[in-house]
Amino acid sequence: MSERKLDGKVGIVTGAGAGLGAECARSLARHGARVAVVDINLEGAQSVAAEIEAGGGKALAIQTDLTSEEGVAAMVSAVLDHFGRIDVLHNNAAALDPAQRAGDRDVCNVDLSAWDRAMNVNARGAMLCCKHAIPHMLKVGGGSIIFATSGFGLLGDATLTAYAASKAALMALARSVAAQYGKEGIRSNAIMIGFVLNEHAQKGVPQEIKQILLDQHLTPQLGSPKQIADVVSFLASDESSFITGAVIPVDGGFTSHAPSMVPMREFFARMGSNKL
Repeated sequence: MSERKLDGKVGIVTGAGAGLGAECARSLARHGARVAVVDINLEGAQSVAAEIEAGGGKALAIQTDLTSEEGVAAMVSAVLDHFGRIDVLHNNAAALDPAQRAGDRDVCNVDLSAWDRAMNVNARGAMLCCKHAIPHMLKVGGGSIIFATSGFGLLGDATLTAYAASKAALMALARSVAAQYGKEGIRSNAIMIGFVLNEHAQKGVPQEIKQILLDQHLTPQLGSPKQIADVVSFLASDESSFITGAVIPVDGGFTSHAPSMVPMREFFARMGSNKL
């Protein structure tokens, strides 16, 4: 694949002040895109933008509350004023900080404020970004929209109910956008991300949980931010020009196997054969 496959393009990455979003912004810039680094944390966005600029790229840090339509509209206007166009929108931002996770539990115990925040940031925020960016993408002949989703949006689990529902909503939104604007040149896809060892996961997730998740992945290791960012850059580029309306697992096989796989593998190991 080309190392400069995004030359001349302008991309917006939300939630880009740290973690996966920051790595995606860096990746777009490495491939030649000018990047709007959008985050509610201005200091984080500025740090990532400065890093991109120091590496020879072009970046603009913008502080934005994605739950505010006025804020999102202002962000899009700022990108247009600075770069003149929009070709790529990566809806990466999500509410998943420690306080949010503490309130986002099973249905009977979920904190309503955690539910509302997940829906407002994760789903409403992405919709607002599409609403205000797509008209300008159409003016330049189209573009690519990428939604960051999760296996939680496909499979039931013991906790993170609001997060899961919001990610399922993004899968539907990605397909709606593809259906509504595909003939006008807009491609829209969702990536379903597995467990990735970003800064939070390295420090904040107990080792026992990491091992449980690793056992359920089909790869030797858990994912890295770069592995996700590489897929985002591919989907942002013309190399993926015939891919739209898709929900693409980028999850090390996490969602591809039977739920019984791990205990069955242990059973077969004890038996010395996988003959049933």
